[in-house]
This record gives sequence, C-alpha cells and structure tokens, in this order.
Amino acid sequence: MTTTEEAPASTTGPDASPRPGRRPLAALAGPLAAAVALGVAELVAGLVGPSSSPVVAVGDTVITLVPEPVKQFAIATFGENDKIALVVGTLVVVALYAVLVGLVSLRSRRLGVAGIALFGLIGALAAVSRTAGGPLDALPSVVGALAGTVALTQLVRSLTLPTPVQGDARATTTDDAAARHADEVVLERLRGALAMADRKGAGMDRRRFFLTGGVALGAAAVTGGGGRLLQQRFDVSGARGDLTLPTPSSPAPALPPGADLAEQVEGLTPLFTANRDFYRVDTAITVPQIRPADYRLALRGMFDSPRTYTLADLFDRDDVIERDITLTCVSNEVGGTLASTARWTGIPLGAFLRENGIRPGSDQLVCRSSDGMTIGASTRAALEVEDAMIAFGQNGEPLPVEHGFPVRMLIPGLYGYVSACKWMTEIEASTYAAFDAYWTERDWAAQAPIKVFSRIDTPAPLRRFPAGRRPVAGVAWAQARGIQRVEVRVDEGEWLDAQLSPQVDADLWRQWVLPYDFAPGAYQLTVRATAADGEVQTEERAAPFPDGASGLQSIRVIAT
Repeated sequence: MTTTEEAPASTTGPDASPRPGRRPLAALAGPLAAAVALGVAELVAGLVGPSSSPVVAVGDTVITLVPEPVKQFAIATFGENDKIALVVGTLVVVALYAVLVGLVSLRSRRLGVAGIALFGLIGALAAVSRTAGGPLDALPSVVGALAGTVALTQLVRSLTLPTPVQGDARATTTDDAAARHADEVVLERLRGALAMADRKGAGMDRRRFFLTGGVALGAAAVTGGGGRLLQQRFDVSGARGDLTLPTPSSPAPALPPGADLAEQVEGLTPLFTANRDFYRVDTAITVPQIRPADYRLALRGMFDSPRTYTLADLFDRDDVIERDITLTCVSNEVGGTLASTARWTGIPLGAFLRENGIRPGSDQLVCRSSDGMTIGASTRAALEVEDAMIAFGQNGEPLPVEHGFPVRMLIPGLYGYVSACKWMTEIEASTYAAFDAYWTERDWAAQAPIKVFSRIDTPAPLRRFPAGRRPVAGVAWAQARGIQRVEVRVDEGEWLDAQLSPQVDADLWRQWVLPYDFAPGAYQLTVRATAADGEVQTEERAAPFPDGASGLQSIRVIAT
C-alpha cells in the first residue's frame, strides 16, 4: 500500500526563547542602531543648528535639572572639563540604554522600536523645551529616531530568521524494511541539522548581521562626520577675526616696572591670563555663535527710553574704556584656580544705563544670553562700581567666542554668576521681587560680593624640593577694594609679611612672594590676605554654595 506524509509548516516568527548565542549580537545591535540615530541626528543638526543635537539638548536639560550638589561635585571633580564629562556620561547612558533595547528587540521588535522612539521623544522634548528652543529643533531627534528604527529592525531581523522544521522525507514505498531504513536516515539527518543549529544559533544569519552592522557603522560615521562638518558653517571665528576693536578713549593705566613678579618667580601665576588659559565655567555645552552683523542688544523693562543697539553702535561710541579686571567664579574652592585676569575693552555700564533712563525702582538687571541663560545683577552695583562695563574686547582682541563674543557684562567685585553674563543680548531693568534669575532660582545668593581670597602657587602641595632658600609665592584678590597685605605662616609660627607686586588697580589681583630658608623636613604653609579696607581673610571654612567659598589655604610640602 502506498503512503505519503507531509512535512509540518515552517515557523515564521522570532524564536520565542532566544538561544544564548544571539544575545551578545542583539546587545550589539542596540548600540549600532543608536549610533545610526545619533549620526543622522547630527547631520540634520548641521542644517538646523548645533544646539538642536539630541546629545546637546539632553545635556542642557540634565544641567538644568540636576541638584546643585551634583553640579558642584562635577565642577570640583572635572573643573573646566565638566561639560566634556557630561557629554561622555550622556553617551555612556545612551549606550547602556541601547544595549537594553537590542536585547528586548530579540523577543519583540515592537518593543525595540518603541525603545528607539522613546529615545527620539526625549531628545525632541529636550530640544524644544530649552529657553531658546523652537519647534524646528525637534527635527534632528525625530529623523534620527526613524533612522535608528530602520537600522535596529534590519539588524534584529538577521537574528530572528524562521527556523525550518524538518519533515519526514520518506519516499513512497511498499517495502517495510526500506521504509524503516529511510526513517533511520531521516532521523540521523535531523539530529545533525539540530546539532548544527545549536552551534550556530537557531534561525540566525551571522554573515547577514555583520554585513548589516558594518553598513550601520559606516552610515553612523558618515552622517555624524558630515553633520559636524555642516555645523562648522555656524562658526563665527572668521567674522570675529575680521573685527578691529575701537581705540579706547580711556585706556588702562600703564603698568609700573617689575609689575609682573612671575617673570622672576617660576611657578607663579602671571599678572595677566592669556585668553587661551582663561578659566571658563558656564552651562553652555555648545558655545553660542553670533555673527557680528546679526548682533542686537535690547534694553527693556524699567527704562524711560528702551532701545536696541547693534555691535557697530557700541563700537562707535566715544566713551570706550579699557580696564584691568580679575574675574572669579563662585565655584572656586579655597586654593582653586577658577579666577583669571584680563585687560578688558568696552563701554561704562553705569553711563550706558543712565542715558537710557533707568528708573529708580529697579534693583535688579536681568541679563539674558542668546541661549536663554539669565543672570541677575545688582542695579546699584552696575550704576556705582566705577569699572563696571559692557565688554567686547579681551586682552587687545575681540572677546573669544567661548568667553562671550561678541558682548558680555562685567561688574568687578561680584562673582560671575551675578555679574558676568556672556553672549548678552538683553538687559531688562527689573526687581528681585519680580524675577528669579537662573542661579538664584536654584538657591544661590541673589547678591554675592567676592570675598577676600589668597592662593599659594608655588611650591605645589605635597611637593618635594631641595632644602635651602626658595620662594613661597601666589596671588591674592579682593576686587573693587584691592589687597594691602599678604602673610604666610610656616607650621605654627608667626605670620610673616610677603612682598607684594606693585599696586596697579583695585580690581586686579596682586602677586606675592616670601623667600624662606627651608631646612630638611616637612612643613605646613598657610596664607592669608588683608583687603585695602582692612578686612582680614577669614579662617572659617565654607563651601562655595550659596555665596562663595571661604577659609585659608594650607598645604604640606617637604624639603629634602
């Protein structure tokens, strides 16, 4: 009797219980898809603007949302590299999330796609919710997420191919012995096929996965690199280089001979800080790029005659001044280096405000950057501090882009977060009762005069050096007041007066040097300064939050 048996239908969906061999590749598929998403997003950001990049937008949101202790930890740990650390940290989080998305996609492509979509949604919301953001800023995240979805789908597809189920391939026969032999042959072949599937991973095409992964990686590199190149078209370095600063009608006073003791003492901070070395602490992950021809400074709020100025309007004024001013960040720890000095060029802030009729009821100037940052400055300080200025030059050249080009504010004697608005595009005369600026909204003090401060530059802490006579040296500052005395104590001995650099300006820090004969042994060196008004630097230690650090720097050194 002739018999015919049909093989069962093949499985067409992903394996319900993925074999272990697939998981490492699925974990790789997620980051590859995320790389495509980020690369395409960078390409689109090259058309929309650098700040619309999802990494930048999410990073900006993180900066806004994280608690102040976390920000202080980042600044204290990474210093001026805090933004680089934030971007790297963001990419690490994205990579870990992408690994999870890849693993989930192995069981359910829909959940994987949803994971990529969530990634895009977060980037889009972060971009449009920025103070200076707009609807178009969501485009890079949306397009990037779509590209990432396509990449993830193609990668996972090669890991979830249907596994064919071998049917009974017996030939039609009427001979029982032949049938039994055919059964044995089929079973042997089936066992071999299953063993091969176990070794390779059932329903998996490794060659296709790696080919697709290579294409994805190449696409991510090309689009990401192309996006970076496109974003360079927003760069204003060339336009900045074409500017010539106006000649100040009131130049900075000439420096007396021997004013810079750093020429004599190795390791001592120079009197002036080169622009490339000037400290930078702000919240901008991408530096705002403002073309000089497009720049506008708007005055609004409590002014009798509010108006808008171009950069040419500011350059063409006849009251351009030049001043030597030391700036200090409120995040500067005792002995820290977040302070620098430059020769600034600009116009007097007080006169500028008065000519526009600032009203007596204003006690706060709300200064806005082009990226939406708000800085609340004291109206009284702006009007009364002699060298307060709207600056557009630093050390004889237009402001560096990372330091506020084309225009920033400076009020000597106040920490930067309440006086030194960068990329400034608006001054609103207001009140403290009516508005909380960015930092005061986060519980930093609304008004923060700089405290008397001193620092030891050389010898460095825990440094070993040959016994004998050598200088102990550093800098001290009390902007708007000046420094009249610096003292050094060795171990628990008497306070010894240090030699000071010539007095140039109350807004400029002073260098100090104390030659000392070191016998072999360990020493504790402590420094303190006295301001020109007689205030002695306090020994009481305080953290930077909420109005600046205080305390005396004390270091351990070893003479051998």
